[in-house]
Amino acid sequence: MKLFIIEDEAVASERIQELVRRAAPDAHIIGVADSIEESVRFLNEHPMPDLILMDIELVDGQSFEIFNEVTVTCPVIFTTAYDEFALKAFKVHSIDYLLKPIQLEDLQNSLNKFRQLQAVYSNGPALNVNQLIQELRSTSLPATPIFRQHYLVRQGQHLISVSIEDVAYFYSEDRVTFLKTHDGRYYALDYPLEEIEQQVDPQQFFRASRKYLATRRSIHHIYVHLNGKYKVDLKPAIKDELLVSRDRAPEFRKWLGA
Repeated sequence: MKLFIIEDEAVASERIQELVRRAAPDAHIIGVADSIEESVRFLNEHPMPDLILMDIELVDGQSFEIFNEVTVTCPVIFTTAYDEFALKAFKVHSIDYLLKPIQLEDLQNSLNKFRQLQAVYSNGPALNVNQLIQELRSTSLPATPIFRQHYLVRQGQHLISVSIEDVAYFYSEDRVTFLKTHDGRYYALDYPLEEIEQQVDPQQFFRASRKYLATRRSIHHIYVHLNGKYKVDLKPAIKDELLVSRDRAPEFRKWLGA
């Protein structure tokens, strides 16, 4: 089994390589990269490996960008310190998703699963990579959706992690998306509101309007408005008038438990 490892932290990279040597002594690590740029160059210049172990958060961006630059035809096991990327990971060639710090047993299970199904297909007709990936996914995909639990935001020259529990609402202003916390702090995000809506738990967040995605806790007052609409006051307070449309009003009431 030929493995390619993508990990931007030197200590984590060494640990993964050591775990691979322990979990699969006969595996051959054909390369190690620490960035999107280096990964794309390696994949373009070398034969495709049998399997890639890929960290999500790299020094020059998220590793999902690699799939936009090169055609990856082998299965991928993603590694990350956060669980909010699981659904996005399974949209590409992911067969498993390991949370850091990676445990030897978890890596062994992932590699064994890959080996077993690879053996099944190699003993029959020629190995169909896409079919193999689908089979592996069927035993790896979470039974319930995994929603985003943190957002990495910029504060001056620093990056900080904001827990989803601290978010009051997301909003769009002048084509920029922001999150506002319950204590009034706000941060710009790199995602459009439409994408954030897919990342968060719909039981906790409601798209109240084109500009606002709010939590129950942020709803301060609700007023019956004209033509079957609802006027909603949020906390922290907003400068706009937030109206839930007549078309969305029944769904809004259902979301509130009415």
